[in-house]
Amino acid sequence: MSTQRLNRISEQIKKEISSIIMNEIKDPRISEMSSVIHVKVTPDLKFAKVYVSVFGNEEEKLNSLNGLKSASGFIRKKLGEYMKLRTLPEIHFEIDESIEYGARINQILKEIQREEEKHN
Repeated sequence: MSTQRLNRISEQIKKEISSIIMNEIKDPRISEMSSVIHVKVTPDLKFAKVYVSVFGNEEEKLNSLNGLKSASGFIRKKLGEYMKLRTLPEIHFEIDESIEYGARINQILKEIQREEEKHN
């Protein structure tokens, strides 16, 4: 399968799963501050790894991840209703730490800049 088609399918799955999480899942474990960051689909469309960012502490992240994992069958069913694919991928959720990682790097760079300004 071409990479361009795979990217389009990944983006469409990302949009649909985001919509399903926000509008159709009523699980109280899933934080309202959850967002789908990226979806990586295998070339054979059998598996989709969904990276989710959750704003909050570690407990909220784990609760949201567990809620999403338990709702993955429902999400896959709804995805089948919204997308016309021959094979629906099996959905696996993972927490994406890249936003916190970027914020931490930004904080370190600001601290370095403050130290340099003190010495100049």
